[in-house]
Amino acid sequence: QVQLVESGGGLVQAGGSLRLSCAASGRTFSSYVMGWFRQAPGKEREFVAAISRSGGSTRHPDSVKGRFTISRDNAKNMVYLQMNSLKPEDTAVYYCAAANTMFIVTTRERYDYWGQGTQVTVSS
Repeated sequence: QVQLVESGGGLVQAGGSLRLSCAASGRTFSSYVMGWFRQAPGKEREFVAAISRSGGSTRHPDSVKGRFTISRDNAKNMVYLQMNSLKPEDTAVYYCAAANTMFIVTTRERYDYWGQGTQVTVSS
């Protein structure tokens, strides 16, 4: 069982930056692939970033590539999402998720545990 708690959301102007954090409980954090997803009002939850169990590999969709960076600290049971050059279309609730799998996965159905989400609002 893994419990996830996100923090770091807020209101930022377009072009600004935010760093989201996700604290995970449990002693087996390093055995999970970790991901970030987001969901805007009226839209499907979409993949934003994922990182391998060791932290050596990451994946980002084209919509955020070059602007968002996922990282993790297995010693602290933490995963982060650094978001730069934010755009109004990045406005959404951002969710941290954990997948009990060996390889990076990018679809929400593959993730086993979810946090409660943190709101990110980007003003124009």
